[in-house]
Amino acid sequence: MNVESYKFNRLTMESSKLILSVLLVVSAFGVQGTTVRSAAEVAAFKRENPCPTTGLRRGACPGFQVDHVDPLCMGGRDAKANMHWLSVEDHRFKTFTDVRACRKLRKAANTPALIGQD
Repeated sequence: MNVESYKFNRLTMESSKLILSVLLVVSAFGVQGTTVRSAAEVAAFKRENPCPTTGLRRGACPGFQVDHVDPLCMGGRDAKANMHWLSVEDHRFKTFTDVRACRKLRKAANTPALIGQD
């Protein structure tokens, strides 16, 4: 193994450790956007529920976005039965309120119970 190869392998290993550390921190604190969503489920939803604007079953839907009725962060399923169309403005507001509610739940779950309190 030559010097360049050794340096590259060491750099790759250090980068991998850093990436793993970041992923662990992100998953531990539940940073928004880390939930994996299924493109296949969204496509299935669109096939059954055409865009309210264009009536198309594929592609972009100007002014509307697919939303999860029960938020993923609150245990909602990533399934077409849990999706609906919302206007961009309504989706932005719903996401804002969902994220706040999820943070409160997470905070409550991480708060230790008071001993001797009923």
